[in-house]
Amino acid sequence: MNTSVRNSLCTRLVPAAAAMALLAAAPARAGGNSHYPKLPSETPAHFKVDQSHWDYTRKEVMIPMRDGVKLHTVILIPKGAHDAPILLTRTPYDADKLTSHAHSGHLGPILDGYDNTPDLTVHGGYIRVVQDIRGKYGSQGDYVMNRPVRGPQNPTPVSDATDCQDTVAWLAKHVKQSNGNVGLLGISYDGYEALMGVVKPNSHLKVVVAENPMVDGWMGDDWFHHGAFREQMIPYIYSQEATHKNKDEWWTDYADDYSMYLDAGTPTKLADEHGMQQLGFWRKLVNNPAYDSFWRQQAVDRILAKRPLNVPLMLVAGEWDQEDIYGALAVYRALESKDPHHDKLFLTLGPWYHGQEIGDGSHLGAIRFGSDTSLYYRRHILKPFLAHYLKNGSPPDHVAPVNAYVAGADHWEQFPSWPGCASDCTIKPTHLYLEPHHGLGFDAPPAKQSRGYNEYVSNPATPVPYRPRPVPPAEKSGWHTWLVNDQRPAAARPDVMTYETPVLKHAVRITGRPLVHLVAATSGTDSDWVVKLIDVYPQQVARRPKTGGYQLAVSMDIFRGRYRKSYAHPAPLTPNKPLTYRFHLPSADYVFKPGHRIMVQVQSSWFPLYDRNPQTFVKNIFHAKPSDYVKATQRIYHTPDHASYISLPLVSGGDAGR
Repeated sequence: MNTSVRNSLCTRLVPAAAAMALLAAAPARAGGNSHYPKLPSETPAHFKVDQSHWDYTRKEVMIPMRDGVKLHTVILIPKGAHDAPILLTRTPYDADKLTSHAHSGHLGPILDGYDNTPDLTVHGGYIRVVQDIRGKYGSQGDYVMNRPVRGPQNPTPVSDATDCQDTVAWLAKHVKQSNGNVGLLGISYDGYEALMGVVKPNSHLKVVVAENPMVDGWMGDDWFHHGAFREQMIPYIYSQEATHKNKDEWWTDYADDYSMYLDAGTPTKLADEHGMQQLGFWRKLVNNPAYDSFWRQQAVDRILAKRPLNVPLMLVAGEWDQEDIYGALAVYRALESKDPHHDKLFLTLGPWYHGQEIGDGSHLGAIRFGSDTSLYYRRHILKPFLAHYLKNGSPPDHVAPVNAYVAGADHWEQFPSWPGCASDCTIKPTHLYLEPHHGLGFDAPPAKQSRGYNEYVSNPATPVPYRPRPVPPAEKSGWHTWLVNDQRPAAARPDVMTYETPVLKHAVRITGRPLVHLVAATSGTDSDWVVKLIDVYPQQVARRPKTGGYQLAVSMDIFRGRYRKSYAHPAPLTPNKPLTYRFHLPSADYVFKPGHRIMVQVQSSWFPLYDRNPQTFVKNIFHAKPSDYVKATQRIYHTPDHASYISLPLVSGGDAGR
């Protein structure tokens, strides 16, 4: 800009600047310009809601904890309640929102769709309490993801367990309409909070129901599965930890999560682009990729295994839980020996996605059941179970220790323990072998083979999608049902090996956890192995044409090869050497019907649900460089000396195929 132009501009700007200075120096007038009259506000300083016509009373209180921190708590009391038991849920997901599903003076609509409670509260006469956990929404204090119990990771005198103790004690004392009996109920993170009540229960806590709880974030729940990082949980961590009230949500410039994660290269790079290095839990994840003391010390099943079981506990699991498929059954295994009389530990296993037990359980994706399985659970299992332990007079309880839905045969069964079957049948581990020519059978593979393995190339640049593209963000369209998606798109890829039985002449029933025994080699120094147990439908299905040829995953999971010898101490794999990988798939109670086939698929990526393995051993995959990601030739062996199989918990005798 030349000098004459600059001087001209300055000349014109000086009077304006002087005027602005005069305005700034003038005394401020309260309420605006005094030349205009001021009208009184029509909004009162404090509005009081008239609840006189409601069928419940809503109270919001701040309950003090032992360290002085107060937790925001919503108490919903049915009108006329007297000597009523209390159902308590502790949540990080906004107690106000969860108790305001509708603007209504009726209790049912405002709770509709939340933790099975409308029927229980409205028709069962329960007082419903929902509390924001420490550091979230209306509660005071600092937030820590799944705050550990007091110990090496938490030297303070408070935890979610002590907060639960203090809350139960306060409610029993101050809610005058109650009988002093409190039950804990919760799904997912709220299910984790319910389990915290079992750690050292207050005497007024009479029963706990933990549905789909977060238990061990490394072994098989939200954050890892057998060491493979569930990178599509990154947006959840972002929104959950960035702000007190989850007001900052994940942002993205992509319509396809597959492209977003692939373009980022590593989950660390994507997280850094969103400022997540500021988040304490994210830093912990990055610094603890192996199953070290950080994970072991906070695994809830390990914590509860060291304590007596002093309160009746029902664990609820979904056979197709896309988020926390591991936790409920891990706690059951940890506590089963503490309940020799089968009167304190209970299990319900249903054909559900994460939390589906509170909704419509008549179908799951394309799969239809013969009834509303969720309604059955709520009416015939949960309702009498809670009433027995919480209501005065202890109404009769006919709930069996284990209630399991037999998917495929579509009916409920009751057992004294899990896994279980009728008195005249047995459960025997039985090997289902991978065979030459992509066969699958119960006979060991033959000695004479032209080649004792199948081979494919795993390329990190083109990983196998875990569901068809475009892949929506987690918790968006299709998230609840991806575990039952048709697996035919994967089977069509050259980097997915498939093995299949002939058409079944008799029903095959499994009850329990399948065990993978995979003998495989890789040209790299690290590798992931995804194994899927699949029910292949006949090519035509009467009255259900959409399921013709359908490949329904019954149980599947991933294993990160570096943890073959030790979950705590990863080690590189020896290239091109057959090595054995053993890991469990999630539990199932399932019948493969006559006319169907059984299939096993093996692949080395499951993207972007799980991060890509570079296939080059690096100390911490979160810090892998682009040059670390290399193609690898994978070999799946099926010889007598190197047999690969899935050990199925096969039911025989009795009416096994019913």
